[in-house]
Amino acid sequence: MAASIHGVLPEDTAQMVNACRVLVVGAGGIGCELLKNLVLTGFHDIVVIDLDTIDVSNLNRQFLFHKKHVGKSKSQVAKESAQMFNPKAKIEARHDSVTNPEYNREFFRQFNIVMNALDNRAARNHVNRMCLAADVPLVESGTAGYLGQVTVIKKGLTECYECQPKPTQKTFPGCTIRNTPSEPIHCIVWAKHLFNQLFGEEDPDQDVSPDTADPEAAGDAGQSAATSTASTNDNAAGGVERTSTRTWAESTDYNPQKLFKKLFHDDVKYLLSMDKLWKKRRPPTPLDWDNLPQSESNQTDAASLIKDQRLWDMQECVSHFKDSLESLKQQYRQRGELAWDKDDDAAMDFVTCTANFRSFIFGIPTKTRFDVKSMAGNIIPAIATTNAVIAGLIVMEGLKVLSGHLDKCKTVYLNRAPNVRKRLLVPCRLETPNPECYVCSPKPEVTVHLNTSHVTVKVLEDKILKGELNMIAPDVEIDDGKGTILISSEEGETEENNNKLLSDFSIKSGSRLKADDFLQSYELVINIIHIDKLPEEQEYIVEGKAPAPEPAPTTNNAPTNNTITTQDSAVSSSTSEPSRVQGPAGDCNEAQAAVTTNGSNGDQAGPSAAIVEEDDDDDLIIMDDEDEEEQAQPMVAQTASPGKKRKLSDSDDAVMAKKAKVAMGASGDGNEEELVILDS
Repeated sequence: MAASIHGVLPEDTAQMVNACRVLVVGAGGIGCELLKNLVLTGFHDIVVIDLDTIDVSNLNRQFLFHKKHVGKSKSQVAKESAQMFNPKAKIEARHDSVTNPEYNREFFRQFNIVMNALDNRAARNHVNRMCLAADVPLVESGTAGYLGQVTVIKKGLTECYECQPKPTQKTFPGCTIRNTPSEPIHCIVWAKHLFNQLFGEEDPDQDVSPDTADPEAAGDAGQSAATSTASTNDNAAGGVERTSTRTWAESTDYNPQKLFKKLFHDDVKYLLSMDKLWKKRRPPTPLDWDNLPQSESNQTDAASLIKDQRLWDMQECVSHFKDSLESLKQQYRQRGELAWDKDDDAAMDFVTCTANFRSFIFGIPTKTRFDVKSMAGNIIPAIATTNAVIAGLIVMEGLKVLSGHLDKCKTVYLNRAPNVRKRLLVPCRLETPNPECYVCSPKPEVTVHLNTSHVTVKVLEDKILKGELNMIAPDVEIDDGKGTILISSEEGETEENNNKLLSDFSIKSGSRLKADDFLQSYELVINIIHIDKLPEEQEYIVEGKAPAPEPAPTTNNAPTNNTITTQDSAVSSSTSEPSRVQGPAGDCNEAQAAVTTNGSNGDQAGPSAAIVEEDDDDDLIIMDDEDEEEQAQPMVAQTASPGKKRKLSDSDDAVMAKKAKVAMGASGDGNEEELVILDS
């Protein structure tokens, strides 16, 4: 192995490699390559954690797995395969979730370094906090197609994973999904909601019936339709009792013709009665089961394509609708509630055909099964070579950390194509910690804007503390001098508070809550700001203290800047046009431009990149003692508002790098290689 061959590594580094203990979180696309690299480098003491099992779709890029391993634990098989490269390596495999309570601060403290190869933001946030609590260096990474990123996180010295706001996965107003879709993705989201309404976990927010509360439907016809619905058990849309979509479907034994008539004819006729919706829009056209439109596609060309690449006509969609409905009905009866899975043929066919029915009705271009799968599963093509490059960079950055050369560590971006300086790999200096980060600052605080007369304790716990602030087991007390316990992580201890409103506990504007997550060794002060009316479709707004020297003005007491995330809204700051910097030092801008064209709102992999040096000694991949180039001059931080750019220094050797992040699909679909996203 490399560490045992004299001269390959410096003596002190070789000794550290032989002696150190490494935690690898994730054994997927990046994780497999990383484990192979670690054992070949000479690391002997490795623990790998992964909750997933091996799927056939993993085999094209996760080379430690073979067909015979399908269905087995990724971590266990990765261990066995990696040990074939170095039988002396001691690898401990754990088929488990890293967020489980046993992986606490003391567990993390036994490692010299942690290396992430994860596929979702929640797990990344958790590992970030555990490494901060244990004061263990973390190497973070992510890939998306040809793009990739590696960065180093060290408590007190660099930005943590949560130092900068992350763009959230794009969501859409409920009334758009239910009443007025205008894009294919709207129809695909509706189809996935329909799947859950019929076979999955029912969520009132995912209702697929026409929304009579739509403000645009407030005309006479819309009001009449709403009134008629409220006054009778049989609505105007085909005499279907509006109690539960699933209850009604079960009463028909999931009859495909009856379901089709209700969803794609009667409900559409009902929407047409809300005539105010269609004054400036193309009105929908109901489908008739017995009189479906004929295909205008070239059948000869279509026949030469595989199933996933052919564009189904309405007749084919009906055929797949009947078959998938029957298959899903049987699965539901055997297993109970189903979870939508892009790799389940019946589930995929169901969403494809129902989304295309919906698209046809609203005059939206229909999509192939392949396109729908990519959009519904948030899939970014996985490139094995990208994983290999990023895994190599993880080890190289790890070697710098272990040898004590943290000052040599970089955030490194992998481009799709060489930039103007003929570079595929772009190194950027690490940012220092954000002093107002709500995770790693000395006194973390966050502000939550909500209506205390509408928000319950349960919403605070599930949607805000766990959903937005990524806590695992929060305890919350009101800072009222009495120590009133609002939420306890002990099961059942404060269950009676769940459905009570925050106002029932005299929580109002200016109230402060003390939140503590013992699993993450994390404490946070939450400042409550009461707002009578928030922007449409938003239940709350969580506001971090991201740097903003010139905050944008606010209206109606609701923040319009520096929001970490909002309920049911897309974060727009990630789409701002990057400033362009000419000259040889513009590498990180070039990296950002390449990533920006990827066009997605996924999770991010690491802290923001900051100052770029013109660095030709390639110290990102070669360990040497070359002196660093002259440090860049201080810059004015950029606000989250579009159009407010960082002021550059006069130095030609430094530019402002955009904050590049890599997703982990919030999708949690097992695709370890996720989107690189940039925000400005």
